[in-house]
Amino acid sequence: MIRGYVGTYTNGDSQGIYSFELDPSVGKITDVKAVAMLDNPTYLNITENHRFLYSVIKSNEEGGVAGFSIDQHSGKLERINMDMEVGSPPCHVSLDEKRGLVFSANYHKGTVVSYRINQENGRISSPVSVVKHEGSGPDPRQEKAHTHFATMTPDQDYLVVCELGCDLLFTYEVKDNGELKEVHRLSVPAGSGPRHLVFHPRDPSVAYLVTEFSSEVIVLSYAGGKFAEVQHLSAVPEDFAENNQASAIHISSDGRFVYAGNRGHNSIAIFSVEEQTGNLQLVERVATEGDWPRDFVLDPAEKFLVASNQNSSSLVLFARDAETGMLTLLQKDIEVPNPVCVKF
Repeated sequence: MIRGYVGTYTNGDSQGIYSFELDPSVGKITDVKAVAMLDNPTYLNITENHRFLYSVIKSNEEGGVAGFSIDQHSGKLERINMDMEVGSPPCHVSLDEKRGLVFSANYHKGTVVSYRINQENGRISSPVSVVKHEGSGPDPRQEKAHTHFATMTPDQDYLVVCELGCDLLFTYEVKDNGELKEVHRLSVPAGSGPRHLVFHPRDPSVAYLVTEFSSEVIVLSYAGGKFAEVQHLSAVPEDFAENNQASAIHISSDGRFVYAGNRGHNSIAIFSVEEQTGNLQLVERVATEGDWPRDFVLDPAEKFLVASNQNSSSLVLFARDAETGMLTLLQKDIEVPNPVCVKF
């Protein structure tokens, strides 16, 4: 059995963070249950040793980041501590385990925040750096900065931040103590809304950016903290005229396939990666059998993909063909209220 965790919105029936079991021998998800009660733990991340889980959190008029220890037998979560500030909670949390850091991105505040973590007991410090972005874009939803995502570069020297509200990709040098210093910014097409990013796992000079408003995947070149645009592809069909907001983007560990989520078209777009250049070619789009696929994840062996349909309160399980990248539906309508993020 493989254990997964689901972050949710708790403005409906959800109680907080849920867990589930995936049986890879039969390709089935079972034993969905709440394992931590908290408000709006929408995004999660788990340490490589599986000892700790970090989540965004809301409490009354405050928001921040919470740390949990993971019971290795039951999968239950025990809260270690949290750091809270007045205002809306962040929308994303990521890790730099080399330095012992947690980063949060706050859509509402337009900020990226770094915290130190004690790698022995998992405790989170008060903020080390708080960087606030300023600006706007042409889309009505870009009335101000809306920081959406942060991740470390493969060389572990820089933090890359997607600024959805300003159509910018920021790069920050990360000091060992967690301090952040801007070293570069890339302007992407106005109104595109950069949302999430992944690096090619075998070629650190290539990255893939998904844009929420223009529903594109942008292939980027990367070197020394700097990015440049290489290729643009639509995540939705050209004749799709209804509302779509691209969501998450992930890549297989062999670097051969990129997957991008579409909220509205309610699909996952699959792209094959050209080995020499890193450029993409569309393979197919697969329906997620639900409404508003907010995120998805490959299981550790990458034989399966689990997607979270936020508005229809369901998970969906696909089998994944490692040679073609294609997905085959195995199980749908797995009930989880208002799911957002899935992690194994």
